Amino acid sequence: MDDGAERLLRELAPQVLGVVARRFRDFAASEDAVQEALIAAAARWPQERVPDNPRAWLIQVASRRMMDQIRSDAARRRRETAAALHARFVAPAAAEPEHDDTLILLFMCCHPALTASSAIALTLRAVGGLTTAEIASAFLVPEATMAQRISRAKQSIKESGVPFRMPANQERTERLRAVLHVLYLIFNEGYTSSSGKHLHRSDLSNEAIRLTRAVHGLLPDDCEVAGLLALMLLTDARRAARTGPGGELIPLTEQDRSLWDGDKIAEGIALISATLPKGSVGSYQLQAAIAAVHDEAPRAEDTDWPQILALYDLLKRMSDNPMVVLNHAIAVAMVRGPAAGLELLDQLDADGRLKGHYRLDAVRAHLLEMAGQHDAARDFYQAAAARTTSLPERNYLLTRAAQLRR
Repeated sequence: MDDGAERLLRELAPQVLGVVARRFRDFAASEDAVQEALIAAAARWPQERVPDNPRAWLIQVASRRMMDQIRSDAARRRRETAAALHARFVAPAAAEPEHDDTLILLFMCCHPALTASSAIALTLRAVGGLTTAEIASAFLVPEATMAQRISRAKQSIKESGVPFRMPANQERTERLRAVLHVLYLIFNEGYTSSSGKHLHRSDLSNEAIRLTRAVHGLLPDDCEVAGLLALMLLTDARRAARTGPGGELIPLTEQDRSLWDGDKIAEGIALISATLPKGSVGSYQLQAAIAAVHDEAPRAEDTDWPQILALYDLLKRMSDNPMVVLNHAIAVAMVRGPAAGLELLDQLDADGRLKGHYRLDAVRAHLLEMAGQHDAARDFYQAAAARTTSLPERNYLLTRAAQLRR
C-alpha cells in the first residue's frame, strides 16, 4: 500500500472507531473490529481501488464484523436481541453521515474511571493511531508494560458503561488535563518521530493540531488550550526547514528561517499574546512563549536566550518533567556558559526517568563540544546515537561525532 493510502487509513481510523463505538457501545470490541477493517482495506485496496467513500467503507466493514461477533455469541442470548435491534441502524455505506466523533472519542478515553497514564495511553492508541511501541517510548516504559496498561484501560472503559457522548461541563473540566497531555504527546511523536527512517510524521502532528483546534473551539476561553495550540503552531512552523534534501536532520541553529511558515508563526504569536495577560499561566503557555522567542529571532545569534532562561525558570518551578530540566540546562549553558549547564546535567543523572535516554547523552555531548572537550563530546554523541531508534537523529549524532575526530 502506498504512503497516501496509509495516511488516509490513519486519519480515518479514529473517526471510524468513534462511529462504531457510538453505535455498538462496546469500546474494546469496536476497536478490534476497526482494526480488522483496516487490515481488510490494506489487503484489498491496492488490488482493487480506494472506494469513493473510504470512511463509509471502513464503517460498514467494521460494523459487519461487530454484527458477526454479536450473532456468534450463542452463550449470551441477550446479544442476539441487541443484534436484531442494531441491524435496523446499519445503513448502507453511502448513507453514513459525515459526522466526526473523534472529539467525543478523545474525551471518552480520558474518563475518570482510568488513571491519567492509562487514559493517555489508550487515547494515543485509539485516537492518535500510535503503535504500542511508540507509546511505550513516549512514556519511557517497556513495550510489554504499555500493552498491559492499554488492555486494562479498554476493560475499564467497558466496565464503566460510559455513554458515548460529549461529557457535561464539570466532567469535561476534570478530563481536560489528560486530553491536552494526549494531544501534546501525539504532536511530539509527529514532529519528531521516536523511531523509523523519517524525522516527521506529519499525519500525526496535523491530526494533533486539528484536534486541539476542535478543543479550542469547544473551550475558547481556556488559556492552556490556547497555549497548547499556540505551541503546536509555533513549533510546526519550522518543519520545512528541519530536514535537508535527503531527509537529514538540520538543527535549529542551522535552519534556513525563510522556510519557516509565517502564517503559523503569526497565528501562534497572536494566540499566546492574547492568553498570557489573562493571569493564570500554565506550562503550555510558557512553552509556547519560549517557542515564540525562537521564532521571532531573524537569526540564531539574535535569539533572546536570557528571556528563554527566565521562562524556563518559571516552567521548571511548575513542572516535574525531566525533559524540562534538560532544556533548562541548555538555556543555562547559552546564558552562563557550558560549564554551568553541565553541572545541572549531573543532577539529572540521579533521575531514573532519564536513565539510558539518548537525549541526556546528546545534550551532554553538545555542551561538552561547546566547552571544547571534543573527545568526551564525541563519546557521548556516539552513545546517544546507539540509543536512539530514529534514523535521522542517529545519523545526525554520528555525523557530529565524526566531525570531532582528531
